[in-house]
Amino acid sequence: MRYLSKTTAADKLATQCLILGVFEGRQAGESLNSLSTDTLTALKSVLKKRDLNGKCGQTLMLYDVPGIRAERVLLVGLGKKKNLSPKSLASAMEKAITQLNDGATRDCAFLLPPEFADKSEIYAATRDTVLAAEAQLYLFDQCKSQKDHPLHPLNKMTLISGSRAGASTVKKALSHAQAIAGGMTLAKNLANLPGNICTPSYLANQAKKLGTGNAKLKVSALGEKQMEKLGMGALLSVSKGSREPAKLIVMEYRGASASSRPVVLVGKGLTFDAGGISIKPSANMDEMKYDMCGGASVIGTLKACAELELPMNVVGIVPSSENLPDGAANKPGDIVTSMAGLTIEILNTDAEGRLILCDALTYAERFKPAAVVDVATLTGACVVALGHHTTGLLANDDKLADELLRAGDAINDPCWRLPMNDDYNRQLDSNFADMANIGGKGAGTITAACFLGRFTEKYKWAHLDIAGTAWKSGDKGATGRPVPMLMQLLLARCKLAE
Repeated sequence: MRYLSKTTAADKLATQCLILGVFEGRQAGESLNSLSTDTLTALKSVLKKRDLNGKCGQTLMLYDVPGIRAERVLLVGLGKKKNLSPKSLASAMEKAITQLNDGATRDCAFLLPPEFADKSEIYAATRDTVLAAEAQLYLFDQCKSQKDHPLHPLNKMTLISGSRAGASTVKKALSHAQAIAGGMTLAKNLANLPGNICTPSYLANQAKKLGTGNAKLKVSALGEKQMEKLGMGALLSVSKGSREPAKLIVMEYRGASASSRPVVLVGKGLTFDAGGISIKPSANMDEMKYDMCGGASVIGTLKACAELELPMNVVGIVPSSENLPDGAANKPGDIVTSMAGLTIEILNTDAEGRLILCDALTYAERFKPAAVVDVATLTGACVVALGHHTTGLLANDDKLADELLRAGDAINDPCWRLPMNDDYNRQLDSNFADMANIGGKGAGTITAACFLGRFTEKYKWAHLDIAGTAWKSGDKGATGRPVPMLMQLLLARCKLAE
């Protein structure tokens, strides 16, 4: 969808539908009070009929409203006035966008609530409105022979602000939001593809397309022979059971000088995970195509960085493989040697994500990173601990952890920090190797992070476990998280976020 910013009076703007907010208890608020007397009188008369109370997400479509150029007016409930926030506004707009897209409205205008006064509120309200709209308009039908598109899809939205100063903030937020939404869409598209299409090679080719014609983005993919020369025995052990060759995708975005140390993002790219010899139950195994959501989110984030031309250096590393049972696959009890030279006893072949990540984290050292953040659908234990709303966070650096917590809170993509200390580390002890790849039944999310932590001692590092937040089970579909959190982190580091 196209997005525009204007300061035109709302009642004088020609549009198929003008969206106006109403607070709970049928309070008009400043949006309605800014309209002409005739329009305000007509709308207040409608509200008195009690068809709309103003609860968050309620809608009421009106036609031929006097004193206004818009063909329609959609009143949207914003909830209690005292609770108005960018997040509650986005929630209300989800319902409005869905209704308009399902109808005959191709363009609309939305008067941002004047109750948002300072720049940070206007920025967040604009950004969150766009992200909510794009989430509602997202449709994945690449694998369907019959496309079920709306006859007259919504394709244009104008956001109206009350002042020129506000308009400049809206334009900035629109730019950021569209780039973030584009990164999320790419991440969702890659994740929603089935494993027979989105193989490690396919994932590498899609990443390479982003670098085509972009002087600031260099993309390459290491093959198995190159990884073997580097000593990536942990990563390569996972792909032995698959006919699809593993890839190590490396995306280097250069938006600053060569001397500027990059932020490195590492994303788990298991394009399908059957569990290997420790095979998973068949129920819902189709969802294991989503085991590459960490890699997809890193690729989506690098796309957004390039689109916004961020003034910083960012590196994306995506170790990609399949994990399948085969005569050559890892067996419980096998011992492999990682790129770091540490030996690993594989007690469970379904704990493979950490095996491909540990070599990628060692590879990240060559970039002399300012910070490293890895993203992975790593443990079912994280879903048990935090459900599907909050991403798990573990880190060896308090400042980096705090940055991610702030970023997640600021853009409605929250994470929660879990402890990580030597008591948990001891659960990984092995009688036969430097460490085991699992730490027993308790604290599975933490011991998985402790495993990765042994390969990150040379830099500041944080781990995001997105097993509960990367996709929706049942009503299936990828969410595109944590692209928003990662982009908010990078924008904040560039001092570009409000």
